[in-house]
Amino acid sequence: MSAFNQNRLLQVLLAPQVSEKATYIADKNEQVIFRVASDATKPEVKAAVELLFKVEVKSVQIANVKGKEKRFGKFMGRRQSWKKAFVCLKAGQEINFAEGGSA
Repeated sequence: MSAFNQNRLLQVLLAPQVSEKATYIADKNEQVIFRVASDATKPEVKAAVELLFKVEVKSVQIANVKGKEKRFGKFMGRRQSWKKAFVCLKAGQEINFAEGGSA
């Protein structure tokens, strides 16, 4: 873990991806989906998740998500492309995002 700059690791993960599909994948495959920096690598994502959430990561898959084309009046525009990481946790490990909610 010391191979990476700690400040860099804190900037790799942008946000958890919360959707119906992400919830289904989390339940079925024991994976968590994160939105990550567009220049992030698999080892960086693994180190960042282990550092921030104190869990053990089994594997990481990364997907590039193409930005959608949108129309602004008569002009065509494009949303920015982004990257998401599917983080597979080792058996018995769990990240609970609902824990820190308001009560």
